[in-house]
Amino acid sequence: MTGRMLIAGIGNIFLGDDGFGPEVAKRLGAMDLPGWVRVADYGISGMHLAYDLANGYETAILIDAAPRGGEPGSVTVLDVAAEHRRDLAAAAGPVGASRLFDAHGMQPDVVLGVLDMLGGGSPAPARILVVGCEPASVDYGMELSEPVAGAVDEAVRVVHGLVAEAGRGRHDAGASTAAGASTAAGHGTAEDGGTGLAPGARSPSVPQTTG
Repeated sequence: MTGRMLIAGIGNIFLGDDGFGPEVAKRLGAMDLPGWVRVADYGISGMHLAYDLANGYETAILIDAAPRGGEPGSVTVLDVAAEHRRDLAAAAGPVGASRLFDAHGMQPDVVLGVLDMLGGGSPAPARILVVGCEPASVDYGMELSEPVAGAVDEAVRVVHGLVAEAGRGRHDAGASTAAGASTAAGHGTAEDGGTGLAPGARSPSVPQTTG
């Protein structure tokens, strides 16, 4: 499970701009993403999301309408450090857990606050990011406001960039591991001439390629 990423859309599609997360997840789900990336629309299923986050993902990206006092439609990225998650867990307690079942209260901070309590010993993601959009209205309705609807494409680009960044990290880690293994294999002894082969062994032939 090492290296997997979970992209989670969060929000209530019946509360106007609160449907931002599910809409972004819908767009991303229709795109060609790497096999190690999973995209899901969790809606208001906070308990489901909390359990999935404790299921061996290395990185999680939560997409949500996040009021922070900015201009409606503005997109922000928040990197939630592990020590802050512990603070959220202490603050959430049983009240935070109960809000996981509340259609109006299932926010990323609540999910993260109870993550450690629900993990059952499984590791939480090493990195959790929240891609948020400032809502204009969360009144009843199934339409996104104009500024938030216009921010969907930007959020998709932001998430794509985060996926690409994670992919480069996976590539670099794999290259480092391969280089280390190659170096270790190439350290021969004085007896074998530094080839890494046993005395008398023949080096395998390598097919030549053109192009």
